[in-house]
Amino acid sequence: MTALYGVADLAIGTGESVARLRLFDGPLDLSWKHCAITSDFVAELVALRYRVSRNTYKEVRHNVGYLTNELVENAVKFRVAGEIIVEASLEANTFRAKVSNFIDKETATQFQGLLSEISTGDPGELLIERIEANAIGGESGSGLGLLTLMSDYGVHFAWVFGSAEQTGAIALETYASIAVPDMSN
Repeated sequence: MTALYGVADLAIGTGESVARLRLFDGPLDLSWKHCAITSDFVAELVALRYRVSRNTYKEVRHNVGYLTNELVENAVKFRVAGEIIVEASLEANTFRAKVSNFIDKETATQFQGLLSEISTGDPGELLIERIEANAIGGESGSGLGLLTLMSDYGVHFAWVFGSAEQTGAIALETYASIAVPDMSN
């Protein structure tokens, strides 16, 4: 049985022209350095279209890089063994990303609880509540990155949890979209 959280329209794919990167779990072991390298690559790939304007190029590169890095870091941090697939596309004025990986049942349950909260509340208010709770030591900070992206960058998300496989792993697809400037500007 699958479960969907967030904006359902996002979960239909990343578009026709998609860059797909596969991060293998092998001898090099997936780690934090792979997050930065992957997000820098995707950000540069998208931002190159805006190189005629230094400021627009830097803005797009930063926003896409920050979003992609957050998605890949979460996939690396919470995954069970296996590869991570990163898909990215740019259509019209929207950058779309999809990150696929596997997580265990306990992580899925905890994450679904968090998503139930952040996908229905106001991201700005929830972000402030989480920051205040962290300041007094009341919470672990879970969801701060996602809430920052939603509140400060206008990112839209969708998460699709697949059925548990025989190994107990659950497929997780994280979809995200962020507005980028019109190419004619």
